[in-house]
Amino acid sequence: MAAVRRAKRMAAAQTGFLSLNSNPPSTTRTRKRVSKNKKKNWNKYSDIQDVEEFLDDVRLQEKAAGGVIADKPDSSLFFVDTRNEEVVSEPEPSGKRSKKSKPLRIDLILQPDSHVPPPKDILAHQRPNAKKERRIAQRAEKLAAMGILPRRKKLLHKPATASVQEKPVTSKDPERPFYDLWSAGGPETADLYFLEQTKKKLIKRPEKLNKKPSVLPAVEVIAPGASYNPDFFSHQALLLEAHEVEVKRLKAEERLQRQIAINKSDIATVETTFKEQIEGLVEEEEETKEEEPQGETAEDGAVGPVAQQEKKTEKQRKKEKAERRKDLQRKAERKMIASRQQLFKLRSIGAEVKMREQMTKIRRMKRAAQLEAQKSLPHRLGKLKFQAPDLDVQLSDEIAGSLRTLKPEGSVLKDRFKSLQKRNLIEPRERAKFKRKHKVKYVEKRAFKEIK
Repeated sequence: MAAVRRAKRMAAAQTGFLSLNSNPPSTTRTRKRVSKNKKKNWNKYSDIQDVEEFLDDVRLQEKAAGGVIADKPDSSLFFVDTRNEEVVSEPEPSGKRSKKSKPLRIDLILQPDSHVPPPKDILAHQRPNAKKERRIAQRAEKLAAMGILPRRKKLLHKPATASVQEKPVTSKDPERPFYDLWSAGGPETADLYFLEQTKKKLIKRPEKLNKKPSVLPAVEVIAPGASYNPDFFSHQALLLEAHEVEVKRLKAEERLQRQIAINKSDIATVETTFKEQIEGLVEEEEETKEEEPQGETAEDGAVGPVAQQEKKTEKQRKKEKAERRKDLQRKAERKMIASRQQLFKLRSIGAEVKMREQMTKIRRMKRAAQLEAQKSLPHRLGKLKFQAPDLDVQLSDEIAGSLRTLKPEGSVLKDRFKSLQKRNLIEPRERAKFKRKHKVKYVEKRAFKEIK
């Protein structure tokens, strides 16, 4: 702080420094002797009055003259008035003073009286993600210097660099096709890539989306046996079909009952219950087993540490090596003989290959038939399986002879709902179960009590 104060005092003592403050600073001040070896006394008892006066004077000069007067040249501070006084003081022909000679006070108030430039607005120059954009631009410049183009520019240059490209039809081409001048849309003069990028031409739809999820018709024709006045044989065929469905359902229920049935041998009887109750109360006689004498026998074999294998001699190793070489040679000879004998089996091998091809063809046909049959079956789209609705069948004594006495059966809404499930358009669903959040509380009202 002493060094700063000394520098400011030296700047104020210079001959070219002009102070705009009318009250010069007083030279005599009473200083209070305080110990400054403590941090709490630094700001409290530090004398910075001369520094503040100097800074105030500098701010005043910057506001009035746009900077320190001592640093400005004489040409910016003084000028020679070379105007003609007669022209300035010449009155108007009407004898009145012009209003333009003196500006209005409101204009003078609005004019800036400070020569200090406004502070720079940092937020006006800031951009979101500026650092990231700068890194991306630097990386793009580096790749461009290496000759590597980004993906967007590659896509733009792709149709131009393509080996096979359709020639775009322009309006100046004499071989261009004719079109209706008054039609809503103009001729397509751009290439295929341009039309796809500008969304003027739709992208090719995948073939999978054009296929129906099921080959079943939307409305299935009912069997002839379900008519109000059916033929005898067709009605019997429909009854047989309904009978088979019911038999299959009963078999499934019986199978389930057998699986969850309790085995009679597992049921507790009086004897098993009594035996379980007295268990642990009666001491059972334990049969003592005689311990077999331990000792060395001929059958037990050698007792003690395992004998180490003796080291083979060089003669034994050479003998084993020769035997391994002979085994390999015999295997190679057998393989060669087998390959030679296969030449005489070409006819049987050809017949075997044909049989395999025929079996493969049969399996392929079976697989294709299975796939074709699965197209008409409902798929597993959710956690529930599709359950076919019950057949609407009337017995022989329930058949109405005419439409007047016919009673409507079934529901069109349920039939359409099941049809959507069967054609794999929606997943099989169940009716949501109503679950009461709170228990019902029954309260007798006072009026009911009085009647009671």
